[in-house]
Amino acid sequence: MSETVTLSMEPRQPSASGLDNVVAAETRLSHVDGEAGRLIVAGYDVEELVKTHDFEGVAAALWSAAGLDPAPSRETVRQGLGRAREAAFALVPALLSSNRHTTVTEGLRTGLSMLSDEVEETGDKDIPAPIRAPLATLGTAAVITAALCRQRNGKSPVAPDADAGHADDFLRMLRNERASAEEVEALNAYLVTVADHGMNASTFTARVIASTRAGTISAVIGALCALKGPLHGGAPGPVLDMLDEIGTRDNIEPWLQREIAKGERLMGFGHRVYRVRDPRADVFNRAVTILTNGNERVHFAREVELAALAALRTAKPGNRIDTNMEYYTAVLLEALGIPREAVTSVFAMSRIAGWTAHVMEQERVGRLIRPQSRYAGHWPEDEAAA
Repeated sequence: MSETVTLSMEPRQPSASGLDNVVAAETRLSHVDGEAGRLIVAGYDVEELVKTHDFEGVAAALWSAAGLDPAPSRETVRQGLGRAREAAFALVPALLSSNRHTTVTEGLRTGLSMLSDEVEETGDKDIPAPIRAPLATLGTAAVITAALCRQRNGKSPVAPDADAGHADDFLRMLRNERASAEEVEALNAYLVTVADHGMNASTFTARVIASTRAGTISAVIGALCALKGPLHGGAPGPVLDMLDEIGTRDNIEPWLQREIAKGERLMGFGHRVYRVRDPRADVFNRAVTILTNGNERVHFAREVELAALAALRTAKPGNRIDTNMEYYTAVLLEALGIPREAVTSVFAMSRIAGWTAHVMEQERVGRLIRPQSRYAGHWPEDEAAA
């Protein structure tokens, strides 16, 4: 693999501060084409990936693309995830009694910190060593997220079923009853679609930590902390807040016009990278269709989307602002009964597959990420001269 991580960290313009258009790594994991509205993950267009892979399959594909030899199979990942969920359940009593978290995401952060970066050496010996830590973090995220959601509703945690699929078992642990085949299909579509997405803030964080050889668990926790920020992973909840505030069909257009006139951002519309429609939004839209079945909230969300796009075209004719994946993420996860305060953690349940694949890639590079900065402060000799 080419060591391109530290070659070019100078901003394109002196005033640029977000590292836009700076190449920070070479990867085989995913490619985001914002101009064309295309997302490739592990060699598949995301629309095709959803048709051919479940979550276990996409995790195996990402870890294989990261260069693992031998490449893990879907069945190996499925069995390993089942065992990882069982092991993670032993952490739940201590976590739930700790009272060290105020949100589901903070609880997930605490729970992941209970894992050891040495799990690769000390974990299940029947599982290949390179994927023990990735499996541990994925299994722990699902178990802890479900347990925390139940605790917030005054309910006891539900033990995992190691023989079940990952999406199926998460919904069962959340509800204490089996989900329908349609619901499992819809959640699988979500988990597959958000597993990786180029060099975003949390993925870059994971790679920076991995470059120090801190370990997979530490890299995943750091990535989760980056994801927690509202500029990165916090939009799906506010989408639901927006739908709640609009309330009725008669209020859709007046509410939109008022917010746009105030210069407020419409949550779930526009993307920093995609200049056309986010392809993940289309995948989620189709997944939501599976769950519609008279769901008035879904029909209402579709009406709001169409009205918002029309209002944005009128108000900002020079800008192409389209629906992003967070809009239908919110609608899809709400239809599955996932509490809005758990949306970020459920996202992390999937994205850990991508984060850990990037950790594998970065460790293969074997070079510390150490960019330069441009000093813009006062020089001591200038102060003396004054």
